[in-house]
Amino acid sequence: MLLTIDAGNTNVVFAVYDGEAQRGLWRCATDAKRTADEYAVWLIQLLTLRGLHPRQISDAVLASVVPGATFNLKRLCKDHFGCEPLIVGDPRVNLGARAEVPRPEEVGADRLVNALAAAAAYKTPLIVVDFGTATTFDVVNAAGNYCGGVIAPGINLSLEALDRAAAKLPRVEIVQPANVIGTSTVVCMQSGIFWGYIGLIEGLVSRIRSEFLAAHPAASMPVIGTGGLAVLFARATPVIDHVDIELTLRGLVLIHQRNRK
Repeated sequence: MLLTIDAGNTNVVFAVYDGEAQRGLWRCATDAKRTADEYAVWLIQLLTLRGLHPRQISDAVLASVVPGATFNLKRLCKDHFGCEPLIVGDPRVNLGARAEVPRPEEVGADRLVNALAAAAAYKTPLIVVDFGTATTFDVVNAAGNYCGGVIAPGINLSLEALDRAAAKLPRVEIVQPANVIGTSTVVCMQSGIFWGYIGLIEGLVSRIRSEFLAAHPAASMPVIGTGGLAVLFARATPVIDHVDIELTLRGLVLIHQRNRK
């Protein structure tokens, strides 16, 4: 079985696959100080609850945007599952796609994985909107290669900044208000966050499409939403054509398949 690990700035997501069938999915808060043994105690218990045994894990693949956590996640795979993980970004790992930008080494592992997974599942060219710690817009060209994008502050990050900077403003839940014009402080804030991000999504998608299609004419340029909040925002705007919550994990499975010896 395959252990996939997606280490983001907020959470580390672990999933086990038997072929293409997912057998379990778990997440924990990202902490660069967490040791391989601490990961193992937590993860092996969860595997056991699903009727799985560490010896059943034969392979692993890791994408990390947190360098401080990468070492211990590699040690987890080696010491507790007996396998050397494929690392996204390692020159020896074939992604089957590339970053067509001046400094490809700067492109986050998660963005590359999303690009190749989306290109395998949907018609290119396309845009992937990932609602993570940052809200990213990744452009995938007709050949299935990453060719640039946009990074905006994430929704929760914006809320935290507002909470820290404005003493009288409360922390609010991210929901879709019934009206844009709020009649209380809480609803005004919820409207600003929710409808403000809808405006950001629609505005950036429109500008990306106009700029890209002017230089690379195509019949369409679908938008794929991923990340925990993708479902909530996709309900309120027609610009998101598909919601694919497990896009990154499927991309890791695809990388393993392409590098299988």
